[in-house]
Amino acid sequence: MNKPIPNSQLDAAAPVAIELRNINKRFGPVHANKDIDLVVRKGSIHGIIGENGAGKSTLMSILYGFYHADEGDILIDGQKVSIADSKAAISLGIGMVHQHFMLVDNFSVLENVVLGAEESARLAGGLDRARTELKRLEDEYELRVDPDALIQDLPVGLQQRVEILKALFRGADVLILDEPTGVLTPAEADHLFKILNVLKEEGKTVLLITHKLREIMAVTDTVSVMRRGEMVATKHTADTNMSELAELMVGRNVLLNVDKQPARPREKVLVVEGLNVTDSRGVRVVKDVSFDVKAGEIVGIAGVSGNGQTELMETIAGIRRATSGTLQIDGERIDLAKAAPSPAEMRDKNLAHVPEDRHRMGLVTSFAEYENAILGYHNAPEYSKGWLLDIAAIKQTAQAEIEKYDIRPPDPLLKTANFSGGNQQKIVLAREMERDPTVLLVGQPTRGVDIGAIEFIHKRLIEMRDAGKGILLVSVELDEIRSLADRILVMFDGNVVGERSPDADESELGLLMAGVDGDVT
Repeated sequence: MNKPIPNSQLDAAAPVAIELRNINKRFGPVHANKDIDLVVRKGSIHGIIGENGAGKSTLMSILYGFYHADEGDILIDGQKVSIADSKAAISLGIGMVHQHFMLVDNFSVLENVVLGAEESARLAGGLDRARTELKRLEDEYELRVDPDALIQDLPVGLQQRVEILKALFRGADVLILDEPTGVLTPAEADHLFKILNVLKEEGKTVLLITHKLREIMAVTDTVSVMRRGEMVATKHTADTNMSELAELMVGRNVLLNVDKQPARPREKVLVVEGLNVTDSRGVRVVKDVSFDVKAGEIVGIAGVSGNGQTELMETIAGIRRATSGTLQIDGERIDLAKAAPSPAEMRDKNLAHVPEDRHRMGLVTSFAEYENAILGYHNAPEYSKGWLLDIAAIKQTAQAEIEKYDIRPPDPLLKTANFSGGNQQKIVLAREMERDPTVLLVGQPTRGVDIGAIEFIHKRLIEMRDAGKGILLVSVELDEIRSLADRILVMFDGNVVGERSPDADESELGLLMAGVDGDVT
């Protein structure tokens, strides 16, 4: 492959903030970064995109001191530097906001911001001076958040602001954001982009790692594309488009829109009536919800995160208890006030569940990939050899799913913690979708998944629908809901406040999601 034209030729008049030369990194037989060259200009928003496993997070981890390059040089403001660890990166003015936030839940915002910066001059004079500095940063960069609020009481959008404030408090001039919108609602993502533009206007440099092409086109000045560990292109964002970037990422033409025929729904395979769910605080989070899902259709649930979708899905899956209501699956009726089926019992009723949070509920990351490939299905006869597990059969299943779902690296013995987030998601999806369920519950199916894998997952969901499966889909990506669903239910404050067709006006759906209009048509 010919190496791309160095992006030093882009915006040549702007001074250079970061330069990487000939960066190489290997993990055993995996060559994660291959001869990477990258130039990032000061005061710009520079996107780095690529499929899961393309090497973009590894590259940024080298820049932040988590990993050390096997070969290559790092230059900051034109000076060659050695970044031994994250403390050294911070001292050089580099901050990083990770995909999974590094915050202490029972600490306040202020305590989290100063944690680890005890030797900083900004803490001279104690917390009062730190509070003053935090207030200045909040005002200057439009990152307002209550300094005394506990992290555990903040929505994820505000938690992300705290992570950015942490980096700025430590004097970051370069800010790395790794998949920053993966846990944000569309409105929160829009606000984040406004913040990034403010940072840019104040002279900060932003490196944005993402797989979402719409975000790249909306907010970046320059975009670099990685594929299978190599840097294959760097372009002015204004001079490219989503189709070209998708092809560069994957190495082939990619279908950006879901290609599907009209649904042909048949009998009802899931019926929910009068469902009420109360959380551990005694708050009713699902309120008299009733709906059905037919064989051969996808029913999407739209709504801002935190309006009862998670609790609804977990209750249907047998993970959470209901206070009242009935559930009918494949013709069998269950009174949830009298019986509380377990997840194993629901799997026995041919219901599969892809949870929204793969780390909390979908995987045991310390297990090998092949162990996670049958998690929850380990008692199935095909995996038994007397009283023992048939490890050979389990590995055979895992290998088949790795090949079918293009899970990278293709190693069933690798610990699941060592896979990228998108490949972890594919492990969960493969496990549940390959069980031939009658009903499939899918929460955030493409969270943290790259464009090529999104295309594959969407095709697979449509194939399952056309094969007569009933699918209940929850996603914070409204575009995904509209593309995949045959009917859309909107939830607000624990209620189903409306049902619409996929071609409903986006502003109308947005009003329903905000609880403005509750009429059902």
